[in-house]
Amino acid sequence: MIKENLEKIKNRIKIAEKKSGRSENSVKLMAVSKFHPVSQIIEAVEQGQFLFGENRVQEAVQKFTDPSFEGFKNKISLHQIGQLQSNKVKQILKIADCIESVDRIELLQEIEKQCAKIEKKIQILFEIHTAEDSKSGYDSEKLLFESLKACSQNDFPHITAKGFMTMAPFTQDERLIRNSFITLRTLSEKMKKEFPNLDLSELSMGMSNDFEIAIEEGSTIVRVGTAIFGERNYSR
Repeated sequence: MIKENLEKIKNRIKIAEKKSGRSENSVKLMAVSKFHPVSQIIEAVEQGQFLFGENRVQEAVQKFTDPSFEGFKNKISLHQIGQLQSNKVKQILKIADCIESVDRIELLQEIEKQCAKIEKKIQILFEIHTAEDSKSGYDSEKLLFESLKACSQNDFPHITAKGFMTMAPFTQDERLIRNSFITLRTLSEKMKKEFPNLDLSELSMGMSNDFEIAIEEGSTIVRVGTAIFGERNYSR
C-alpha cells in the first residue's frame, strides 16, 4: 500500500510542478510519520522515501533511535514540524536535521545553547501564523525581523536559517487556503531582500489535502502523512 501511495503522491507532485511551470523535482516530499509505527516508516524508506516529519518529540526519539534504522541512518533526514517547547530541544537535537517550527527568538536561543553543547549545526525554518485556526507561529513581522536579524548577524553560529513554514486553515475553501500560502510566499520574498546573506529558499507548506495549491504558490516542501500511510492509529 505504501509503495503505491508514494507513487501516486510523487506523480501528483510532478503534475503540479509541470502545471505551475516549475522544474521537475523542485518540490521535496516529506512523509509525516506521526502515530505511524517504525515498520511503516521502514517500508517507506525501502521505497526510496528518506525525508520524514514528526510532531511529537518523545514519539520521534523513540521511533528514530530504533535499531531497525541502523542501516539507513545516513540516508534519513528528520524534520521536527510540531510546536516545540524549549525543554524538549535537547531531546530532538539528537535525531533531527531541521526544526521547522521556530516561532520565537527564545526558542532560537535555546536551540543555539543546546547545539553548542554537542557541537551540532542544525537547519531551521521560521513558522509563520497565516490562519486563525493555527495557534503557533510568528504573528508579528517585527518579531520575525528581530529573529532574522540575529541570524544574519551570526548570533546563533550553530543555526542555519533555511526559510519559512506555515499551516493553512483547515477548510474546503480554496481561496482561504491559497491566501495563506500567498501570505507566506510574499513574506519570504520580502525577507530575502532584507537579509540577502541568509539562504531563505525553503517554503514548507501544503499537506495531503492541499499540496497541489501549495506547489502552485511556490512550496518547496510538502508534508504528506495520511495519503501515504493511511489513517493514523491515535491509540498508540
